[in-house]
Amino acid sequence: MGELRADWRLRLRRGGADGPVCGAGVLLTQDRVLTCAHVVGGPDTPMWVEFAESPGIPPVGARVAPGGWLPGLDGADGEDIAVLALDSPRPQAAPAPLGRRLERGGEVWIGGYAQSFDDGMWLSGRIGGLHGDWVQLDAGTDADVVRPGFSGAAVQTRGVRPGTEEVVGLIVSRSADPGPAPPTGNHLAFSYMIPVDRIAALVPLVAELSGPDGWDGDLERRLRHWFAGGEEPAVRFGVVARGTGRDRALQHQLHRAHLVCRGGVTRPGELVDTLVAQLRPPRYQRNAYRDWLLEGGDAPDRSDGGRPAGSGPVLAVIGLDEDPDPVALVPLLARVRTLGFRLLVIYRHADGAGLAEVARQLLVPALEERAEVLVRRVERVERERTGLRGMVSSASLVPRPAVDAAARRHRLGELKLLADPQDQLAELKQLLRELRDDLGGVNGPGRPEQPALPGPRTGRGPAERR
Repeated sequence: MGELRADWRLRLRRGGADGPVCGAGVLLTQDRVLTCAHVVGGPDTPMWVEFAESPGIPPVGARVAPGGWLPGLDGADGEDIAVLALDSPRPQAAPAPLGRRLERGGEVWIGGYAQSFDDGMWLSGRIGGLHGDWVQLDAGTDADVVRPGFSGAAVQTRGVRPGTEEVVGLIVSRSADPGPAPPTGNHLAFSYMIPVDRIAALVPLVAELSGPDGWDGDLERRLRHWFAGGEEPAVRFGVVARGTGRDRALQHQLHRAHLVCRGGVTRPGELVDTLVAQLRPPRYQRNAYRDWLLEGGDAPDRSDGGRPAGSGPVLAVIGLDEDPDPVALVPLLARVRTLGFRLLVIYRHADGAGLAEVARQLLVPALEERAEVLVRRVERVERERTGLRGMVSSASLVPRPAVDAAARRHRLGELKLLADPQDQLAELKQLLRELRDDLGGVNGPGRPEQPALPGPRTGRGPAERR
């Protein structure tokens, strides 16, 4: 089975928004698209890219990227390939999962835009055999033969489980039948694709994305879930080395942050100025906020009463260990957290300076806050059961937690007394798992429903205000 909608399946128009539909494309990154050269027509042709299955993502113009024209004509080193550069990135769109593994007889499916089917048409088939550097695709019936207009469409495997589908090639040609209509005999019921491994040999970006470290889908899903908020601790920490699949997944999610601070680039004073502008305190309090964030001391009075912990905007601190003095920045971030901000803290190296302070001042308090919320929820469940006992049938009552709330409360108090932050983190994570299990019957199977993802903010500042 495959996903019904995908951001990365694209419809292409030649010339502009009013141009004719000329084929399909595949989103590689937030600003690069893969298609066939003959779909584009020429290296200087303006194109229009539409996210046909995700209408919430605005369409955008595109042109052939530098080094992205590989038409494969007259003996040139190419295979009818074009890589397009979007006029502006679309980080909210999930890119295609690329794969190089092909098995003869393997089932595939293809979504394209045949003539008179501008809203999409779906076909199925099987991997045939090699045809030079291309691969033959066999249709089971005449109805599944690729039509004109399918060029550039992704050939996608049928994943065993949701999320395991991969794009393994790009439709480049139908069979040699000369007419515009599909062939009428099954002996011509085939077409050709350029496999991803051949494209990777010609396009370095595709080689990176389809390699073993091309993309970290698990990290992307975890980040997306954390950015959604709701049931997650207000501070998330990770180690993400530069230039890796994890880094690519991280960069693709940063548009969800309201502010981005980069270690060694964003100065503390610039960060604080941007934070104060985000908070919008009364004019007479701005200097007090600025001084407190930079130097500590008594927090300024908050006329708005403040935000609940972890309910405010997200500050992403990328490469904290690359700052000249990361240890000095941690108390500043701790004060930011008390203002209701959620923090994504990323180190570039596992042995970066200040790890112990990050654990003690940021991670432990955030996990304690989350545990406190869940303990109170367990206590409320017990009060509700006690108040309704005898008045309704036991089947109408919410399930009883495995451990009584008083024991959970006592355990949380014990963990707050541990001296080693690493021990606290390990024990708090275990307690959170147990509390979620306690509340599983109350909230239903799995995690509670998450609120909608926060939209990106406009404008940029020294801390990359978003």
